[in-house]
Amino acid sequence: MPQLNWQKSSFSGGEGGNCLHLAAAPDGTVRLRESDSPNEIITTTPTRLGGLIRSIKAGGFAHVTP
Repeated sequence: MPQLNWQKSSFSGGEGGNCLHLAAAPDGTVRLRESDSPNEIITTTPTRLGGLIRSIKAGGFAHVTP
């Protein structure tokens, strides 16, 4: 696997856990991982990730509570 340039989300907290990292892969996909589980990586497309973000912003997941 090629070396990825991971970037921490601007919505992530401080230096502790609970940070989301994203990387653009050479094949056009987007990779996501959490700081506390860096070896568990989710792969998606920019289109699908954008759809998820739009749904969250529109309140589509308001029924889900932490």
